[in-house]
Amino acid sequence: MSKNKAPHKTDKRKSKADIVNSVVNFFNRNSTESFSPKQITEKLGFKKPAEKQLITNILYNLLEDDFIVEPVRGKYKSNNRGLFLEGTFERRSNGKNFFKPDDESNNIFIAERNSAHAMNGDRVKIQILAKRKGRDTEGEVLEILERKQTTFVGTLDVQKQFAFLVMDSKILANDIFIPKDKLNGGKDGDKALVEIVEWPQKAKNPIGKVLDILGQAGENNTEMNAILAEFGLPYKYPEKIEAFANKIPDEITPEEIAKREDFRNTLTFTIDPRDAKDFDDALSIKQVKNGRWEVGVHIADVTHYVQEGDIIDKEGESRATSIYLVDRTIPMLPERLSNGLCSLRPHEDKLCYSAIFELDDDANIKKSRIARTVIHSDRRFTYEEAQDIIETGEGDYKDEMLKLNDLAKKLRTKRFDNGAIAFDRHEVRFEIDEKGKPISVYFKYAKDSNKLIEEFMLLANRTVAEFIGNVPKNKNAKTFVYRIHDLPNAEKMENLSEFIRRFGYKIKVDGSKTNVSKSINHLLDEVSGKPEENLISTIAIRAMAKAIYSTVNIGHYGLAFEYYTHFTSPIRRYPDMMVHRLLTRYMDGGRSVSKQLYESKCEHSSEMEQLAANAERASIKYKQVEYMSDKLGQVFDAVISGITEWGLYAEINENKCEGMIPIRDLDDDFYEFDEKNYCLRGRRNKRTYSLGDPLKIKVARANLERKQLDFALVE
Repeated sequence: MSKNKAPHKTDKRKSKADIVNSVVNFFNRNSTESFSPKQITEKLGFKKPAEKQLITNILYNLLEDDFIVEPVRGKYKSNNRGLFLEGTFERRSNGKNFFKPDDESNNIFIAERNSAHAMNGDRVKIQILAKRKGRDTEGEVLEILERKQTTFVGTLDVQKQFAFLVMDSKILANDIFIPKDKLNGGKDGDKALVEIVEWPQKAKNPIGKVLDILGQAGENNTEMNAILAEFGLPYKYPEKIEAFANKIPDEITPEEIAKREDFRNTLTFTIDPRDAKDFDDALSIKQVKNGRWEVGVHIADVTHYVQEGDIIDKEGESRATSIYLVDRTIPMLPERLSNGLCSLRPHEDKLCYSAIFELDDDANIKKSRIARTVIHSDRRFTYEEAQDIIETGEGDYKDEMLKLNDLAKKLRTKRFDNGAIAFDRHEVRFEIDEKGKPISVYFKYAKDSNKLIEEFMLLANRTVAEFIGNVPKNKNAKTFVYRIHDLPNAEKMENLSEFIRRFGYKIKVDGSKTNVSKSINHLLDEVSGKPEENLISTIAIRAMAKAIYSTVNIGHYGLAFEYYTHFTSPIRRYPDMMVHRLLTRYMDGGRSVSKQLYESKCEHSSEMEQLAANAERASIKYKQVEYMSDKLGQVFDAVISGITEWGLYAEINENKCEGMIPIRDLDDDFYEFDEKNYCLRGRRNKRTYSLGDPLKIKVARANLERKQLDFALVE
């Protein structure tokens, strides 16, 4: 089923190539049986003497190529060894689909005719087709084991009797056909969430039904919800769960307080972003008798209010994380909990889980303990207010703030001395008007007030992980949720080393972990403030493994911690809630939980974290394209930020908006992609465009649907 009617084919003589393909496909379809030349010609409908002779010649050539074998004289059979594989299907809109085997061996090409309409990300079982000499290995999808995605986002194109969903992402080669009675009230030009319900074997277009209307295309609210729906993320909170949360009592009983350490008379405050409402961490500080400092890291006791297995918990586990788009937060927990009951708001008694430390003036940790507590925050600081006190030495609780900052800096120095890596990258932020339109771009850099909070959160997370994981050798460690970070990929580190050499920089790619990480830190210090800073730090980050959640602790390379977890943000991350529950269980003497069960929970949390990060990046990209859409024709200084076989990516220096210069527009030569050297090189004049090269560009096109900017070179 396609929008355009296919023209009638004229009956013409089959070419030799057509006949070869017919024979090859015949053996692939009938890979277990043997056939004589006569049987093959009959089954394929070849009757002319010339065709029969050609079949005989083709069989001889295929036998020479090892594509077929002759098990008995005069009978031929596919040389397919019956190899079946399971893995992931990757769909491309250009029909160049691939299969990624689970064993991480080479990708296998799957022609559209052999795809069984598998969707991008599906787990499938394939059969490897017999290979012809000089051709890449091909496969055929035999079975779809698990559907990854059945819902898609796009804009409705409504005709008289039917409609199509024209998709934002080009994962499918064809639009989704929607019968008139499955439109769910959708109108022409609406953004919609559509589920594929059927894909008939011989139909070009899948058939779908509209699940939800997101709004009119182009409106800010519609587009932000469309980004979430595109990644399969929730864009609204279920009313029944909000209602359930609203019934949770907010009173803290004297009996509950009696079970906890009371910090209500100890100076305590929060430091958070200006627009934050979910305060899930607070710091307390007081000097104790021996001149040391007792610092409490107090974390909202979310699991006191959310019981394991209740509907809030199940929804939280499914979401796994809060999502932060450019203009909104989609919370993991209902607002009554995230911004109310659990938020450590000033001048209110709050229940917490706390890591409490005794430190000397050199930030050496002399004692630590973990306890359930009750606190009363004396002041809510924004990062800007705390930074002002750090810089001027004046303001509320200035002595305590300055002491915490001093201790944090010393903790940070020790961490880097132990081999931690300092990836302090800027974050792109937008100033947005009341309609959601971006009116300016600015960058957020981590200052001392941010680093103060970060350092004590890292300390608390590390201490909790050590408390559970660092057991005597004669005892088995209990199952726990760790935040792990593997060593960098050796090949990517070699590529990084080779790439930065052209800028005059060096790094160590082997040796001890500490030496390699110190070398990376030295590189990041060297490039700081240089035009190539963003580029080199981006490539350095790509060389790193991704941090994930796991019950198998391998340590955290980037932080240089042997044990690390996430304990400090239970309002916005489900793994922290798991950690709180496991802590309670084990501190009460409970037995170890199922490793297999918790590993699957960890995998889900890691996957959802990645999806949320992808959605956040997509929302930034959308706002960048929207911001640049009224700057068509304007000229900017930029730097080449990416190179592919289809073109150059360039990032504008002043606002970090990235666009593409299609290779077809580089019309002064025929350019070839040199993957190893990160460059495009002209065949005739040998001109090269390399990663990091400065350019002058003008904004040529801004396509909001595809979140894509096109630039043109200005010579």
